[in-house]
Amino acid sequence: MGSQKQYPLIDYTSRDFNSIREDLLAYAKRYYPHTFKDFSEAGFGSLMVDTTAYIGDVLSFYLDYSVNESFLDTAIEYENIIKLGRQMGYRFNPSAASAGEATFYIIIPAAAGTGPDTDYMPILQRGTSLSSLDGIGLTLVEDVNFANPANEIVVATVNSDTGVPTTFAIRAKGQVVSGKLNREEVVVGKFEKFLKIQLNGNNITEIVSVFDSEGNQYFEVDYLSQDTIYKATLNRGDNSTITQNTLRPFVVPRRFVTERTQTDVFLQFGFGTKDTTLATDSLVDPSKVVLKVHGKDYVSDATIDPGNFLKTDKFGVAPSNTTLSITYRVNDSDNVNIAANALSRVEAPIWDFEELGSLNSATLTTVIESLEVTNEEPITGDVTLPTTDELKTRIYNVFSSQNRAVTAEDYRSLCYAMPSQFGAIKRVNIVRDSSSLRRNLNLYIISEADDGTLIDTNTVIKQNLKQWLSQGKMISDTLDILDAKIVNIGIEFTAIAGLESNKFDVLSSAISQLSDYYNRKFEIGQPFYVSDIYSRLNKLKGIIDVTQVKIVQKSGTNYSSESLDINLLYSADGSYINCPQNVVFEIKYPDTDIKGTIK
Repeated sequence: MGSQKQYPLIDYTSRDFNSIREDLLAYAKRYYPHTFKDFSEAGFGSLMVDTTAYIGDVLSFYLDYSVNESFLDTAIEYENIIKLGRQMGYRFNPSAASAGEATFYIIIPAAAGTGPDTDYMPILQRGTSLSSLDGIGLTLVEDVNFANPANEIVVATVNSDTGVPTTFAIRAKGQVVSGKLNREEVVVGKFEKFLKIQLNGNNITEIVSVFDSEGNQYFEVDYLSQDTIYKATLNRGDNSTITQNTLRPFVVPRRFVTERTQTDVFLQFGFGTKDTTLATDSLVDPSKVVLKVHGKDYVSDATIDPGNFLKTDKFGVAPSNTTLSITYRVNDSDNVNIAANALSRVEAPIWDFEELGSLNSATLTTVIESLEVTNEEPITGDVTLPTTDELKTRIYNVFSSQNRAVTAEDYRSLCYAMPSQFGAIKRVNIVRDSSSLRRNLNLYIISEADDGTLIDTNTVIKQNLKQWLSQGKMISDTLDILDAKIVNIGIEFTAIAGLESNKFDVLSSAISQLSDYYNRKFEIGQPFYVSDIYSRLNKLKGIIDVTQVKIVQKSGTNYSSESLDINLLYSADGSYINCPQNVVFEIKYPDTDIKGTIK
């Protein structure tokens, strides 16, 4: 009997074009020496070998790509990281609203006595549209009552003959948020499990309301299994002066979750139908089958259909054969941060006068036309998207925090997870207050200005953050939310170029390289590594050696007023600069703050 032909084992480590081609040629020379003889690069046989190696190389690339993008550690595509993060409970918010406080001024005529006429003191209602000098739209989110005793009132004009005040100026404040309301009508056909709808709007920051044509409201929840939400209701008790609203639970069988990508927003509804889910009592509690509890209903049938667990309102009711009216808030600009005193116009005021019918029309028109608005501090909250590395870190922190704050990383995770309609912060650091006898924590935060540089966080976002953290922090923890100190620094370096290199081109390339790298924002308390500058410059073509790197503090009109002795913060080997836990380094203008000399 003839012996069976033995073939060598395939070497699966050959993954690139050259190694696959070499293996194919070696295989052909050894096992087909009389059949395949054309090994010249211009021959047809070489074309076939090259084509096969090319296909193998491409397949290997896509295989590696698919495997890498399946795991959070190795994924590099931004959208894939977002999808992997969603599986771990991370909620991605690409469009954050800016929030702040607006100051309103209005002129009220004097009454018969010595004060302003209260009949002409209006309420500027929530929903009023405003805009900045750059045309950025904002919305008033609370009523501004000009009759509030806490408002500041000054004499505006007096009678020139008698000196008696004729008009008074009232100064009042109200919270505003960026964006304007849009409404979208979506026709829904027959019932579909876990219906998903894509919205047409761009830069959507908040889903305000969802109603169907029958008048039923759908509520946004974190997860479809969440069947209860808490809403603020007016407190009518004896302590209403102290606590104006109370939180009460509401069962919401009609609900949806929001899924976001970098560009799109989706609404996903539940599993149940409005005809069967709300009318029948399906099996929802396994204990009714497993345990026969005295005094409680139980099912005698020992078999369970797992599908019954989905045929309930525990995953919500999906709309069908109706039209959904979806109202959402959208930013009309990619950057909606507003500098101080940049809020200039009230586009569409909504007035409420108690005795409108009895007021003089000419005087009323004068009062309405006297309304002015400004913002005494910047309106911030819109931040640039996190990098892929920052995004991965936040995803891991969200997964480990489980919506409660115990460790420092948990607090950071909760801060970054604050819903986008309340604004966002750029950087956060939490430090144990060593001077406190209790478990007091100092939370240092910083925001972004309208030009992308760092700026102190305004009061409104601090208040929103305080309320947001109260739901997850430990009972024994007390928090102080403070502004991180911004220290602006610059880089000065000296390097030696090669004899054949153009010094001007080398200098331009070096500054461009460092500007791109330091265009990112540092973490609060993050050291500045001088060794990174040496490493990056020494890798540039045309530079032989970097002889000196000096870090200087920038000061002046456009820089922070914080002072820090950088020379005292160098490490022993001079490779990095230590940063205090309440300080953040910033190269504010990389194109001008980075200077170099090429010898």
